[in-house]
Amino acid sequence: MGNINDVRKAVVKSLQESINSKEITVIKLEQVDDIWNAVAEVYEDDSFLKAMNLPPKKKRVQYSVMLDKNIEVTSFERLDS
Repeated sequence: MGNINDVRKAVVKSLQESINSKEITVIKLEQVDDIWNAVAEVYEDDSFLKAMNLPPKKKRVQYSVMLDKNIEVTSFERLDS
């Protein structure tokens, strides 16, 4: 089992690879038994503007990430804004 900094780095790396964003900040991190729960703020392109071929604009969204005791991401989901 790793420490909190290892978990934070794993969350950021996983989200960078999964959603292709470099602007990620972990804003909540807690351990419950052997499970780590994290919430991260991500700045990503506004999909509506992109679909309309308008100039890109970043919007802030949050993702919930769960990791197991080996610091492997077991799930992530975008939280409603």
